[in-house]
Amino acid sequence: MSGRELTLLAEGRIELLGRILRSSNATFLVRVTWGDDSACAVYKPEAGERPLSDFEPGLYRRERAAYLLSEYLEWGIVPSTVIREDSPLGIGSLQWFVECDFDEHYFTLYADAPETHHVLSRIALFDCIANNTDRKSGHVLRGHDGRVWGIDHGLCFSAGFKLRTVIWDFAGEPVPGALLEDITPLAEAVPPDVAELLDDAEVTALQRRVQRLLHERVLPVDRTGMRYPWPLV
Repeated sequence: MSGRELTLLAEGRIELLGRILRSSNATFLVRVTWGDDSACAVYKPEAGERPLSDFEPGLYRRERAAYLLSEYLEWGIVPSTVIREDSPLGIGSLQWFVECDFDEHYFTLYADAPETHHVLSRIALFDCIANNTDRKSGHVLRGHDGRVWGIDHGLCFSAGFKLRTVIWDFAGEPVPGALLEDITPLAEAVPPDVAELLDDAEVTALQRRVQRLLHERVLPVDRTGMRYPWPLV
């Protein structure tokens, strides 16, 4: 990601603009300003997380871990994301805001934009590795520049298999060899900056998911028909 984005997110003064509605946890649109430069970002404070039985508090760490994993793989799926302790409502994640048409999402892109399918299938693979529990259609965005992004990764990296996603259209398809090469190092070691945001069991489980993908070489199939998030969009 660009140095400008990371500088603004990591160093910029944060101004709360308003709450983003229809989010399970308290999520805010903010403006970050550094010198004469400014941009919008999405702020998810730990203080705004509702208690969950299967995830410890601190979902912001998983948002950051997903970004770092995407960068390590050089897939560019997750917008720039940092952790800020000096945020208005306390520690949380700060993610670059994607300017886009919010009427577009996974379902519309899959149906109407076949040129995005290679990116969508890569997001499906990323979600298998990250064990994404909540890939709704609205968590896939296409920026005004045409670039496709995946957002909202607070419910990822569980040690137990919890994959829930709307992206099943590529199930059973072979994973391209180049992508298998990209993920191969993860079978032996998870990058330290990712591992430090997870617990040991989650790190081990990530490696095992990669090992299974390398063995099977295809995207998984949901034979239960139950592995969908709700709501779908």
